[in-house]
Amino acid sequence: MTKDELRDKANELPLLPGVYLMMDGGGTVIYVGKARKLKNRVSQYFQDSANHSEKTRRMVSMIDHFDTILVSSEFEALILENSLIKRHMPRYNILLKDDKGYPFVRLGGGEYPRFTIASKYADDGARYFGPFGGRSETRAALDAVLAALRLPNCRRQFPRDIGAGRPCLNFDMGRCDGFCRPDMSADEYRRRVEQAARLLNGKSKDLLKELSADMAAAADALRFEQAAQLRDRIRAIEALSNKQSVIAGLCADTDVWGLCTGEGKSCCAILHMENGNLTSRETSFFRTPLDETEAETLSALLAQYYLPRAVLPREILLPLDTGDLDGFADALSRRAGYKVRVHVPQRGEKADLRDMARRNAYEEARRVTTDAERAAHTLQLLTKMLRLPAPPERLESYDISNTGKSDIVASMVVYHGARPLKSAYRRFHIKELSDAPDDYASMREVLRRRLQRAADGDEKFLPLPDVFLIDGGQTHAQTALQVLDAFGLQIPVFGMVKDDRHRTRALVTPSGDEIGIAAAPAVFALIGQIQEETHRFAITFHRQSHRKSALQSELDRVPGIGAKRREALRKRFGSLKAVREADIETLSEVVPRTAAESLWRYFHET
Repeated sequence: MTKDELRDKANELPLLPGVYLMMDGGGTVIYVGKARKLKNRVSQYFQDSANHSEKTRRMVSMIDHFDTILVSSEFEALILENSLIKRHMPRYNILLKDDKGYPFVRLGGGEYPRFTIASKYADDGARYFGPFGGRSETRAALDAVLAALRLPNCRRQFPRDIGAGRPCLNFDMGRCDGFCRPDMSADEYRRRVEQAARLLNGKSKDLLKELSADMAAAADALRFEQAAQLRDRIRAIEALSNKQSVIAGLCADTDVWGLCTGEGKSCCAILHMENGNLTSRETSFFRTPLDETEAETLSALLAQYYLPRAVLPREILLPLDTGDLDGFADALSRRAGYKVRVHVPQRGEKADLRDMARRNAYEEARRVTTDAERAAHTLQLLTKMLRLPAPPERLESYDISNTGKSDIVASMVVYHGARPLKSAYRRFHIKELSDAPDDYASMREVLRRRLQRAADGDEKFLPLPDVFLIDGGQTHAQTALQVLDAFGLQIPVFGMVKDDRHRTRALVTPSGDEIGIAAAPAVFALIGQIQEETHRFAITFHRQSHRKSALQSELDRVPGIGAKRREALRKRFGSLKAVREADIETLSEVVPRTAAESLWRYFHET
């Protein structure tokens, strides 16, 4: 479909809640979204793209057709959107997990139902719990629940294998009560299974109260062995929240969220709290989105994390407001069957917990992000900010340094991606100025010489950069653009604008459009580093050049010191001060004795 056809179809949609699926030419779902009013939301994609983010522009350019599903409420739209995202894993949605999804615990039917782990929910008459975290963590949690209630976790089939042999090692280790023995009843087995199901449904507190009452009743009836068994079972259940993060999450009455949108990889950290005590921490990583705000990112993660779950905490503490907290809390409360409070704490102990979760997310994101991922993310941000067609592979930066009208030099610093390429650095002596320093004329000369060397095929000046960065403002950028136009080149040029502390605060185009970089710390750091490196390289070269010219000028006055001897002295001593402080014997090592004596007398007897 053409863009006009897509726009017409979107304008025909009703003003009702629903979910929309954007698809490419091959029928692959590339984005899933929800809307309170489908017509208003979907039609926005096919209006003027000037206000769209770069990500939205890319996505819209790939849309071949779209489909919609009408629902009766925003709540149903939220649930359906999350379900479709998990099913299709669209490339333009923020995704919390990979395509393996979340595992479930399945409880089969029959006289002796057994627990197993399933990859997805199925309408097969069995009971499903979850979804939970990773598969290995879920297996460990299920094993812990079965061991706490002394249920079998072996391969024996009941009732077929009852009495078929002696109990296995789990019975001898006290991890199972040996339901394969003939004297164990099916009723007791099913009672234990129901207790395990209540644990997996997050109802550990209610179960502990009942078991405690049963233990007290057994003790009152002088059934001390049974009371001791119940006591051990209670202790094992109480220890579950400290042993398994999955069970800890089910037992938690409060979840505390931290979010870090890092350089390359991002992390959300969830602290599970029970009765004010930290029971476990859960972390998930995802690729840092370029165009979404932190609020949009958090909103997407919350929906993916909580909506599929059967067990929910009573309170969720967030690091920031997503803009739809009331609606999300209402959706969770309907699913849970009790009120779930979702809010951003502002002060006190809960605010301290929020900060702790945020620190956890930051440290984990920093730990798992490689230098290469950090650099790639920075260049992607720079590409977006400067509206470049692709991330720049080569950036060149220029600066002019002078002392009055003499010793005017320029530096050319090259970055390959986000790293300096020092082998490609170049230095220039300005040759065409004699009357007074002129930064603009100096910049024209340097860039003209640099581009001419490239045009002549000089490999030291190839390839041409993807971006020119000029130390200075709009006029400096205009000067560079004039030279590029003269060579028929179209390479983006930006001036590096400094603040009062001599730090690059923004980039400016030749037309005067200023691009602030302070809001993107990674880009701010990169551009600042390039500017400092360019300035350092220029100043170092200028000082060396100035020392050389000062030494040459002074030695020109000494009888017996010609060009060759002057150059030999410069190479040996480096500065005029060092020559002045050297004795005759040291000077004689470089020039003849008579010239050394003449040189020493010049500095010490005149």
